Amino acid sequence: MMHLPDAPWRHEPSLLRLLDALAGSQEMVRAVGGAVRDTLSGLPVSDVDLATRWLPQQVVERLEAAGIKAVPTGIAHGTITAVADGKVYEVTTLRRDVSTDGRHATVAFTDDWAEDAARRDFTINALYANPLTGEVYDPTGGLADLAAHRVRFIGDAGLRIDEDHLRILRWFRFLARFGDGIPDADTLALVSGRARQLRSLSRERIADELMRMLALSEPAATVRLMIDAGIMAEVAPEVAADAPDCLARLVAREAAQGLPADPALRLIALLPADPAVADLVAARLKLSNRLRKRIAVARGGRLNGDVRVLAYRIGVEGARDRWLLSRSDEATVAGAVTALDGWVPPKLPISGGDIVALGVKAGPDVARILRMVEDQWLVEGCPERNRALEMIADRLPRV
Repeated sequence: MMHLPDAPWRHEPSLLRLLDALAGSQEMVRAVGGAVRDTLSGLPVSDVDLATRWLPQQVVERLEAAGIKAVPTGIAHGTITAVADGKVYEVTTLRRDVSTDGRHATVAFTDDWAEDAARRDFTINALYANPLTGEVYDPTGGLADLAAHRVRFIGDAGLRIDEDHLRILRWFRFLARFGDGIPDADTLALVSGRARQLRSLSRERIADELMRMLALSEPAATVRLMIDAGIMAEVAPEVAADAPDCLARLVAREAAQGLPADPALRLIALLPADPAVADLVAARLKLSNRLRKRIAVARGGRLNGDVRVLAYRIGVEGARDRWLLSRSDEATVAGAVTALDGWVPPKLPISGGDIVALGVKAGPDVARILRMVEDQWLVEGCPERNRALEMIADRLPRV
């Protein structure tokens, strides 16, 4: 019998309270999915999901009796959100699918762990464990697949995809995270042949899945695989064949500069340099207005002049994005990014009123002089107000 390694989450007081309320010592509740998989892989665990034999209403009653808040977030599908000592857990009754349409499923509850496992996507996600004893329950062969770096559908892969078309993208994401770089040829052919099924999904779900994949440490090879398999053509056909190279360059620069993975910028790296086309993709994926503005700035112009002058004009984030996405040599990019680290654009110490006070009539001449002075002020490294006033005087008509 395989046992979980010791891990901090297994000793969390809030979890122990929850397990006590749900009779965890009697095999009525187990951790499932990511917490088990990642603990076995030596990865950090952020969320702990629980599966239980108790019916949803019984879960609510037991939690409330133990003084644990129970929120019926997805009670029709068996999911209760438990809030214990400020920590959040999802508790889901064991289920089996009754019907599916590729986007939604109708479920029935069961007390059979194997039935619940059979409706999940990949074997490495159908691992259950008793947090108290550490015993691992593996009904689908997930342990062997995890050790071999295989991402394998449970049962008939075609049926699993028919149940939820998003599993096509999830397969690529898990391949990027847990695979060994060599996908199973039959599965790759299957998902490639079903790429059109992605058209039935909401753009929000697709964008969310893409962002999750792009947040991984090395997503470029998987993006290339998606392009070659025709998956990206259904999601964002504007993504060019050389986009994975742009992404790989960005990922390397993030690592070299000690920057955290930025999935939003990585997505921008895949988009065309033409801001209008890039915005069409963003609109199709229903990205947030903030991200669409970021795309417009990052793809909206060239690099020119001093990096801090550029940052003053378009913002520090926009300037950093353009440099990280540029084709400049690595030393130049590193210097530009370093120059922006912690830098706050200063405020121009003069205004149009100062120009009017020196005798220029309010109107377009004021705006023209102000812009000229601002350009010179930036070139000189943003000097104090007295120097800025001298710059105004230098541009006044001589009498």
